[in-house]
Amino acid sequence: MSRNEGEQEPVVVRDRRRIDPETGQRRAPAPNGEEAQVPDSISGTLDEAVAEAGTAAESDSAAEPAQGESAGLQQQVDELTADLKRVTAEYANYRKRVERDRESVIAGAKASVAGDLLTVLDDLERAEAHGDLNGAFKAVADKLVTTLNSAGLEAFGAEGDEFDPSVHEAVQHSTSPEVSGPTVTAVLRRGYRFADRVLRPAMVAVTDHEPAAAADENQAEQG
Repeated sequence: MSRNEGEQEPVVVRDRRRIDPETGQRRAPAPNGEEAQVPDSISGTLDEAVAEAGTAAESDSAAEPAQGESAGLQQQVDELTADLKRVTAEYANYRKRVERDRESVIAGAKASVAGDLLTVLDDLERAEAHGDLNGAFKAVADKLVTTLNSAGLEAFGAEGDEFDPSVHEAVQHSTSPEVSGPTVTAVLRRGYRFADRVLRPAMVAVTDHEPAAAADENQAEQG
């Protein structure tokens, strides 16, 4: 039977979309080519996979700021540690410097007192050489010398020492074949040092080496 000329053929619209716009679930193709709904078990698995993927993405996005914050805190800790080490080293150096200065001041004060007493020691030495240092006077003198020696005072300058211009003051000079080089042959005034500081050089007579032939000629000329 033929259709009337004014009657139009009905339009058939087939929804071939694979995702249901209402439920958001995947459709399975039907044997006749039409879309069909996906079984619940498969749909549930897909939903779980999508949910897990979203959760993982959120975890990664949350972890990135946490890692950045942790790196910033570690940098601050490193900087503070470096500052603490620097301050500690500076304080240790300061303490050492203060201790050295304190020891230097103490040594200087002791050396000053000992230097003022050198003339007293000279008088005691002359008194002993003349036999006047005896009895209670000698006991006091010995205690004074012992105390000064314990504090760091040291006497130097003796006959037979090699002449050293840094600690000896030569006031007499002679020559002799009996010495091999400049030698202290007489001590006119004893020298003193305190620790490594020379308070007073020793006043000495120095004899230089002279060959025997030259010495004989000098004696002949003098004779």
